[in-house]
Amino acid sequence: MKRTPALSPLLLALCLGLMAATPGHADPMAQALAAYEAGDSKTAARLFQGLSARQLPLADYNLAMLHLRAELPRPEPRKARLLLERAAAHGLVRAELALGQFYEMGLQSSAGKSDLQQANRWYARAAEHGSIDAQVALATAFYLGRGVAKDEAQAAQWFRAAANGGDVGAQYLLASMYETGLGQAPDLRLARYWYGIAASNGDEAAPFKLQELETRP
Repeated sequence: MKRTPALSPLLLALCLGLMAATPGHADPMAQALAAYEAGDSKTAARLFQGLSARQLPLADYNLAMLHLRAELPRPEPRKARLLLERAAAHGLVRAELALGQFYEMGLQSSAGKSDLQQANRWYARAAEHGSIDAQVALATAFYLGRGVAKDEAQAAQWFRAAANGGDVGAQYLLASMYETGLGQAPDLRLARYWYGIAASNGDEAAPFKLQELETRP
């Protein structure tokens, strides 16, 4: 099982949903989003910078993403990290997830060397705050022993959280762990249940596993 983290997108839809709850920020945020969607990253960055100066977490996050996606003339990973840390300090869970991705991808290092301990620290924060992507990342780290001591019980716990949140891959893996007794007591009833959920959500392998289990006593 190998994870390849991807940079998070700008929080366009989330920004639009929260603008009304942020008095005084609706017009410049809307302008920044419109500029970005029109391909004008320069104007978007200028507007996000103005909002970021007022410590608006969504602006900090989006400006950080412009840096990390190299959509600025002089992208600065260190500046992106500081912006994400400030957004995370203001409670933006997506920023916590992005910091985990930042360290897992080695963006803090000129050599591109991952810092898995730091990545998992941020994934843990985001996972505890409800990020399904972070729950999968943390579960995978415990499952493989990447940056943490291998802990199948912790892996099962976080795969279960992500499965309950609707992640299809986590649903399949949780079913497999129930089937084999990995990280928890074996339970074929729950294995069937989670394979069934994964199958209903489109996992291609789950129907075959479900059929196999149905033939067992």
